[in-house]
Amino acid sequence: MTNYIPTIGIEVHVELKTKTKIFSSSLNGYGEMANSLTNVVDLGYPGTLPTLNEEVVNLAIKAATVLNCKIRRKMHFDRKNYFYPDNPKNYQITQSRTPIGYDGYVEININGTTKKIEIEEMHIEEDTCKSTHRGNKTLLDFNRAGVPLIEIVTKPCITSSEEAKLYLEKLKELLFYSDISDCKMEEGSMRADANVSIRKNLSDPFGTKCEIKNIGSISNVALSIEKEIARQIRLIEAGKTFKEETRRYDDKLGDTVLMRVKETGNDYRYFPEPDIPYLFITDEMIKNVEETIPMLPDERRKIYLEKGVSEVNANKLVQNKSLSDYFNTLLTENTNFKIASNLLLGDISAYLNKQEKQITQTTLTKERFLELINKIEDDSLTSKNFKDILDAILESTKSIEEIVTEKGISNIIDDSALREIIKKIIIDNPDSLADYKNGHDRAIKFFMGQVMKETKGSANPKLAMEILKEELN
Repeated sequence: MTNYIPTIGIEVHVELKTKTKIFSSSLNGYGEMANSLTNVVDLGYPGTLPTLNEEVVNLAIKAATVLNCKIRRKMHFDRKNYFYPDNPKNYQITQSRTPIGYDGYVEININGTTKKIEIEEMHIEEDTCKSTHRGNKTLLDFNRAGVPLIEIVTKPCITSSEEAKLYLEKLKELLFYSDISDCKMEEGSMRADANVSIRKNLSDPFGTKCEIKNIGSISNVALSIEKEIARQIRLIEAGKTFKEETRRYDDKLGDTVLMRVKETGNDYRYFPEPDIPYLFITDEMIKNVEETIPMLPDERRKIYLEKGVSEVNANKLVQNKSLSDYFNTLLTENTNFKIASNLLLGDISAYLNKQEKQITQTTLTKERFLELINKIEDDSLTSKNFKDILDAILESTKSIEEIVTEKGISNIIDDSALREIIKKIIIDNPDSLADYKNGHDRAIKFFMGQVMKETKGSANPKLAMEILKEELN
């Protein structure tokens, strides 16, 4: 089969985390009773007028900034005219000619190299209401009508499903950390469309583009792109031509399904929205927004690695924003960050997952955590000790020292005392000593088990292993 070059562009709709909707005072919420978060503006009553929400503009400026976009200083809104049941005004207020952000990029790392995924534009618009199909009926929920969106459109610069997946993961990370959107794809607050075409050579014109609409997860974006590439290759190899289509990804079939063929281009008859005046973005507005941008994921990873945290742990911390925020409170302290990351991502995370809590809902203050790290580092607490007192550490307000004393934890950190115990264990187990001399790995595990049993877990495992190897040899 001939090799083909895919060309992929992605459009992402992201719901903004505002208190109210874009053009009305209705609450911006999810999961409430159908049609309970509405008013006459959302329902498209004749004679109602939109009032632009300032919070939407600020979040759009923030998004443009973190996505490295240029920000348009003078802009207007447009009416996108079309008839559909979920669009009661018969037009959608959007930005066609003057998007707030343009010429941006997001950097991804693929196969050890950095690639810029170029962003054509980013514009503000209102969401439509939600259609639910029941048998031969369609029900409309206007809670979503007027929810503020930004639409982020890439240039056709993506060449594989893996690049598309990495781009969406990075985009989601940036928008979530910036508190622009909760990016919950399962709730529809981040939705992706993929445009896919193929050609044989870079010098060839672009192939026939097909669009896959409203893909519900990042993994499904990658799968649907792969399926669409394979479908187009089969058609071309069979000598067939095809028109532009709109398709959707079907989870059950694990494939894309035809929705409609695009016989002609869409004519939305855009014209400037007459009820909203021109908007002017000032330097002061941009500066005020920039001051609200927190430390972003890439900067966090860089700092964590510089502090001695492993690459695996650095990525895991960034994947959990609440743990990353907590970890950041330690950054100005002189402590062992490697131990800190291991504790947070190990037993503490297991506890939080089991209890369905955030770390801020425990009693582990920064001061108590630093005390805990010090005790682990100087070997006065072993990992077994830590497991034994984990609940007390996360649920009580006592100092770590008080908890250790109450639990009667007293570790052997004197190597001379530990050496005598180990010598006696070796003498008492000549068969296992012979096994060790004959190269059986299980023998040293047996000896370590006996050491921990004899010391009731109070021996420092690292020190015990060092002395054990010395004495055995």
